Amino acid sequence: MTIALWCVLVGALLPIACAGLAKYGATDFDNGAPREWFEKQEGWRKRADAAQRNGWEAFPLFAVAVLVATTQGAGGAAVNALALAWVGLRLAYVWAYVADRPSLRSPIFALALLVAVAIFTAPLWG
Repeated sequence: MTIALWCVLVGALLPIACAGLAKYGATDFDNGAPREWFEKQEGWRKRADAAQRNGWEAFPLFAVAVLVATTQGAGGAAVNALALAWVGLRLAYVWAYVADRPSLRSPIFALALLVAVAIFTAPLWG
């Protein structure tokens, strides 16, 4: 299996890790009504939940892009490098979100989006 495909697994787990971060150390977490609990949060916990939600929104394009590139004969090394870059950018995005750095968060999001598009179009450029 390629590195890019392993990155798809990591990308799928990142939103779950964000949810875990939001719940970390909370003594009042309600597993019977987790969405309601998340809605009541403030500060870094609320931002970690928002990063989780954004992760679910960003993941499908990345996953499809890797599958398209993999099945359409794109060069393995380039796709692997781009997939690793996407994971790194998404980790940076989560950090920027939780740390309340919106001026960094937006360009990181845009770069990750461009990387996903580059992966999707990789079969066209070699």
